Amino acid sequence: MHLFAPLELPNGSWLPNRVAKAAMEESLARQPGQLPGPEIEELYRRWARGGSGLVITGNVMVDRRALTSPRTIVLDAGTPLEPFRRWAAAAGSAGGHVWMQINHPGRQVRSDLPGVAWAPSEIGISLGKHTSAFARPTAMDESDIAATIARFATTARLAEEAGFHGVQIHAAHGYLLSQFLSPLVNRRSDRWGGSLENRSRLLMEIVKAVRAQVSESFAVGVKINTADFQRGGFDTDEVARVLGFMDGLGVDLVELSGGSVESAATMGRTADETLLDREAYFLSLAERLVEAASVPLMLTGGICRRTTAERVLERGFAMAGVATALALCPDLPARWRAGEDAHVPPPRLGWKDQDLASAAVLAIVRAHMSRAVRGGGLRPRLPSSFVLALDTLRNRGSVRAYGAWLAENPAPDAASAVQG
Repeated sequence: MHLFAPLELPNGSWLPNRVAKAAMEESLARQPGQLPGPEIEELYRRWARGGSGLVITGNVMVDRRALTSPRTIVLDAGTPLEPFRRWAAAAGSAGGHVWMQINHPGRQVRSDLPGVAWAPSEIGISLGKHTSAFARPTAMDESDIAATIARFATTARLAEEAGFHGVQIHAAHGYLLSQFLSPLVNRRSDRWGGSLENRSRLLMEIVKAVRAQVSESFAVGVKINTADFQRGGFDTDEVARVLGFMDGLGVDLVELSGGSVESAATMGRTADETLLDREAYFLSLAERLVEAASVPLMLTGGICRRTTAERVLERGFAMAGVATALALCPDLPARWRAGEDAHVPPPRLGWKDQDLASAAVLAIVRAHMSRAVRGGGLRPRLPSSFVLALDTLRNRGSVRAYGAWLAENPAPDAASAVQG
């Protein structure tokens, strides 16, 4: 299948080509309010012009009390919609589709952030000497679970009202829904834990609740791990079964990725020492899932050249997701389409502390996105350690701003929000 051929989704909508700008956390929320602003509008306008058929936003939080980082955007029942309308218009300004990725971080929240740190069970993140950087989670009760389902549905409804073409429910990378899927984190003995059917129940209930709140023409996607890459964790055989559970629920596209903060597979390394491909990290594992899926599949992770994206389609995937390479080169798909053999390798750091190196790479990627807004070049000429230090200092100020805003603007009631 040609990389720039259109794709019809199960809901009848068409994507203009098979290249997707996959989600990356921009950390560009305008404060106070955790809102999209002119910076993120300009960034997404550049991505829209860059030629991706589908643009998926960085994760937007469904609960203002739980953020993946202090400058993450929030969309819940108390959020003004006009900034999101401008964001959607900018991201779709060149004719591509734009989907909002919606997420709850669960236990993957910083210990210095106010709010809640929830998980299926009271099992915290284990990251050696960096463990204390993450909050100790509280196990969710039935009311917490019901409220979370309602919040996902509310955010999806509001995204459609704001002009987005779809949402992607984030169930990968160790965030809340991924935590429920994982037998390492989910030790519950009720209907939300134990068997795979129970561990996947929260994801399925959210998919159903979201689909009930949006129109048929509005796309509903899911992002899920190919594997968690931790011994005893959620694996590829279980993923195949979860894909089967989605049959008939109105899912239009499933994106496959992998890993978590404890196993940085999206950085090309794993906690269980699985050998990943040098590019399209998850292709060898994920291609066995093509036949198990009744909906189109998208593969993301380490795709940075056209030949790699084309190989992904040749293996049966409907779309190729590009992330870091688009932070470094926003018009990469347009260059590919013009016949240019553009190749944008991801940044690599040979630091001894690999967890710190992963944090630095993410800081570098965020710096590139910020420079893109200002029309800067591809590569800031600053030492990686300095970029990480600047990112850390910026986050400290953002934590204070977020805390002050949250104290003055408590979360709206989730149950009434869905009905509104």
